[in-house]
Amino acid sequence: MGLKDVFIVQLVLGLVFVASGLAINLIQLITCVLWPINRQLYRCINTRLSYSLWSKLVMLLERWSGTECTLFLEQSSTLEKLGKEQAIIILNHKYEIDFLCGWTTWPSASGSWG
Repeated sequence: MGLKDVFIVQLVLGLVFVASGLAINLIQLITCVLWPINRQLYRCINTRLSYSLWSKLVMLLERWSGTECTLFLEQSSTLEKLGKEQAIIILNHKYEIDFLCGWTTWPSASGSWG
């Protein structure tokens, strides 16, 4: 019986996700005051807050579930261009969590976010 199978560990991870989600949403609500003053700062703060919330799901996909995402390319030189030139990655959707696979594949392939 591994650590992943223990109910208490699963419960703690769920509670941490819910509690951090509520805290992040509260901070986002507070930052609404910045919208009329400085929209760029508001967007920057909310982008970081959203990233911190959704990165927990990406961690679960990568580390907890052991899911592997494969990126198929036509040419090997294409991989060297990722992150330096514009690219479109099209996912073959089979499951509900495919968007997380896209989030884990792109940064590991290109070495960058966005």
